[in-house]
Amino acid sequence: MKAILSADRNWGIGYKNRLLVSIPSDMKFFRQTTTGKVVVMGRRTLESFPNGMPLKNRTNIVLTGNQNYQAKGAVVVHSQQELMEELKKYSTDDVYVIGGESIYRMMLPYCDEVFVTRIDHAFQADTYFPNLDEMDDWVKTEESEEQTCFDLEFCFTKYERR
Repeated sequence: MKAILSADRNWGIGYKNRLLVSIPSDMKFFRQTTTGKVVVMGRRTLESFPNGMPLKNRTNIVLTGNQNYQAKGAVVVHSQQELMEELKKYSTDDVYVIGGESIYRMMLPYCDEVFVTRIDHAFQADTYFPNLDEMDDWVKTEESEEQTCFDLEFCFTKYERR
């Protein structure tokens, strides 16, 4: 299982249920990486998408505590146990955790790779990803050349579980 996200200098990932910044090449990387795959998210992440609709050309799995919640075009599960049971239907190589914070924290122990677009800027944030640089069981194995968009410097990184 993998996770994919963009994070600022402080590992911030969102503010008021929105991404901190939208970088076209990051969006393209996300789309190319997850198309045809399984994406796992929380209800609020789904609701942050355009029209609150699941992502096209992917199997969308949404975890919510709300037993009555329905999302057209998505598989809705209501507990970590139910989620893990649903994920048995898919190859772990095809599963990407895409947020938000509580889903990332819950599923990180099951991930063996994390793709992070690191943005060299500190934004105002209210949701965060665990700092992989401070965790002994994670190592950065890839880092792209620095790129610039809207005066923001960023790079694509890959972390792998040791």
